[in-house]
Amino acid sequence: MKADIEAAKRAADRHENTSLMEPLLIGEGSRHRVELTDLALDLTQKSAGFRRSLPPSLLTSLADLVRAMNCYYSNLIEGHDTHPVDIERALKNDYSTDARKRDLQLEAKAHIAVQKWIDDGGLNGGLATKPEGICEIHKRFCQLLPENLLWVEDPVTNKKLRMVPGELRKRDVRVGDHITISPGALPRFLERFTRVYGTLGKTESIISMAAAHHRLLWIHPFLDGNGRVARLMSHATMLDLLDTGAVWSVARGLARRVAEYKALLANCDLPRRNHLDGRGNLSEEALAEFTRFFLGVCVDQVDFMESLVQPDRLRARILLWAEEEIRLGHLPLNSGGILEAILYRGELPRGDAAAIVGASDRQGRRIVSALVDRGVLTSESPYAPLHLVLPAALASRWMPGLFPEKAA
Repeated sequence: MKADIEAAKRAADRHENTSLMEPLLIGEGSRHRVELTDLALDLTQKSAGFRRSLPPSLLTSLADLVRAMNCYYSNLIEGHDTHPVDIERALKNDYSTDARKRDLQLEAKAHIAVQKWIDDGGLNGGLATKPEGICEIHKRFCQLLPENLLWVEDPVTNKKLRMVPGELRKRDVRVGDHITISPGALPRFLERFTRVYGTLGKTESIISMAAAHHRLLWIHPFLDGNGRVARLMSHATMLDLLDTGAVWSVARGLARRVAEYKALLANCDLPRRNHLDGRGNLSEEALAEFTRFFLGVCVDQVDFMESLVQPDRLRARILLWAEEEIRLGHLPLNSGGILEAILYRGELPRGDAAAIVGASDRQGRRIVSALVDRGVLTSESPYAPLHLVLPAALASRWMPGLFPEKAA
């Protein structure tokens, strides 16, 4: 990775000054600070409260589902609409025979693999805002992409360019009205990015998450994939600062308000409007507006997920589904009793299943086997306790609103 950064230093450099991307922070004297600080504290409290409210047994299952949700919405922002069920199939190596759909399934699988690496601590120690961490996100994501998705078309020359995983771009790029900095300047700007965002206190870091999100996109370090990298960087930052447990995602909120998200990002590229608009080269007003939007979306998503997994409501939806499946002959009698027991206890030894529903050992094994085959129960081994799974295929019934109806 260091070799890639050194190579970029030798690329074309117009010697731009890093002050071009100032302000990197909303100044303490800004009139926006009070509101943004309140939003950051509200988000901190709500995220911590939600995480604490979840039983440990549900954390893993919910994080797995949210990982698929984050992947779905982050790719959707880029115009890649991969059905959540197709994402789930890809995780089981079940791919479409349609080449385009298969490529998108592989893209989704790559996104989930990188987020799983992040969730497991891959960017601990503040790596998320360091050049090596940012390049590693891109490298891990792109290494898993099919060859077709590694080629980018230059909108000016229509020439096809192959993206190298983890490599900083070596050519100039225009994104809308924004002309990006020269390739040779990338290491200098990324170093400045790290010096600012990697040395802040916790509250200041939370307030500055949106600013870091935009400024990374403004730097545009890679030929392509910058949007996914920025959102994964933000995910890693929130995982660290807010101890989210990966059980909620800002990507869903950004995708549901994608036009506003993109418009506010574009506004942050604009130069300072007047003497009341901060003291940097770029507009502080626009950066504050995007920060307000970004933190507000985070708060909305925590509230949404908390309402979705309220124990009584979640249990009622799952048991209603089980009753319907039993009535249709898709599940054995008493399947709901097993699910209800696991919802209360968090896990259930296989040997206890029969006694829970007052059935014979043979019938208990039959019920457990049916629920495992249906994909709603799992265990680490044939002898390990059973845990609940939250499948994407059942999201419309168990977790309504998680995905759009057309995708559920």
